[in-house]
Amino acid sequence: MRQRGPSPAPAPAPADPERAASVRAIAEQLARARGPLMPILHEVVATHGYVHDDDIPVLADVLNLSRADVLGVVSFYHDFRRTPPAAHRVSLCRAEACQARGAEATYAAAADRWAGSTEVEVGEVFCLGNCALGPAGTLDGALHARLTPDRLDELTQGWHR
Repeated sequence: MRQRGPSPAPAPAPADPERAASVRAIAEQLARARGPLMPILHEVVATHGYVHDDDIPVLADVLNLSRADVLGVVSFYHDFRRTPPAAHRVSLCRAEACQARGAEATYAAAADRWAGSTEVEVGEVFCLGNCALGPAGTLDGALHARLTPDRLDELTQGWHR
């Protein structure tokens, strides 16, 4: 039986064969789950820190999806980062309760402090459920309350600028 239309272009060889083998093993292990792509992507990020461009064709092959389908999911959800993570992450709440308690100044100070840094990534979240103790944020995943620019400096002392 002949296939209609052009056949898809073969995927280029991955730059890191060990990573490709690891990603394939993760995908094959979880492929039988219901709706496997999301759990597989979460596991790839947990194992490797991010979803590399070379992971896309591997996942597409294992799940019998197009590369566009996999890339669409990866690029839609912010949890599936496509670049290696920085050594440190600052996530500051920008929701109304924290804004009313001075979050804007703390966010501006953090963004300014680490502008252009490859060691520290500054991001925003919209509610950490710590509204009564705002401004709130996470530093490398640990929740902190009553953040100010000075308190942020104290908590991150030693982080490269």
